[in-house]
Amino acid sequence: MMDNTTNPVQTMAEMTQNGVSPEVLFWVGCAGSFDDRSKKITKAFVELLQRANVSFAVLGPEESCTGDPAKRAGNEFLFQMQASTNIEVLNGYQVKKIVTACPHCFNTLKNEYPQLGGQYEVLHHTQFLHQLIEEGRLNIESKTEYKGKKITFHDPCYLGRANKEYEAPRALIKKLSAELVEMKSCKEKGLCCGAGGAQMFKDAEKGDKEINIERTEQALDTNPEIIAAGCPFCNTMLHDGVTNKGKESKVAVLDIAQLLAQTESL
Repeated sequence: MMDNTTNPVQTMAEMTQNGVSPEVLFWVGCAGSFDDRSKKITKAFVELLQRANVSFAVLGPEESCTGDPAKRAGNEFLFQMQASTNIEVLNGYQVKKIVTACPHCFNTLKNEYPQLGGQYEVLHHTQFLHQLIEEGRLNIESKTEYKGKKITFHDPCYLGRANKEYEAPRALIKKLSAELVEMKSCKEKGLCCGAGGAQMFKDAEKGDKEINIERTEQALDTNPEIIAAGCPFCNTMLHDGVTNKGKESKVAVLDIAQLLAQTESL
């Protein structure tokens, strides 16, 4: 389980001052920094990194929004301003490898920063966690509270269809000895949770049904005990959908990092 003994996380500024270059930069993202529910994902991922003895740092107050919401909303000028500022900071620290728990940040840093001068190896946290387990750096016990439980995974748009990563999160769920059940719209045919394209930050447009309700219904059709996600925005939208259906006491919505952090290390 998550505890309060997690060691303090160092910033790039602090590490640089001590002459240390971390293995990875953890890009926390706006949701992971400020949203109360998403902070739990951040803490879970940090616990896993520390359990695996990964040398990592965050930018802290030097990190600002990647510019994804601005770009998706059509403000290319604002996006380039935000991106250029971040790239200047990242290049100033000579950052080479970035890991983030947000697919929106992942996609933007990986695919849109290079043309502005930001060349980095960028990994989604499920990819990095899978690597750590395969390399033997992170051990999770197979006999956990999730053994045999039905878990369905929602593919975040910017992890799945935009970047073709479908297997890493599913491999992690299988490591828990859980029963992975797929929704009718999954992987290449996955359905958006409704938060992308900066829709997270505006009221729903007039219609018969909100997208997150439709997606939640697909998830609930699998009769899961847990709906797993790999994106803080998806986590929020699905949690709201489960609450809308009055199922919050029966179906949990958790990030993959939260599932892994709640296992005991060997």
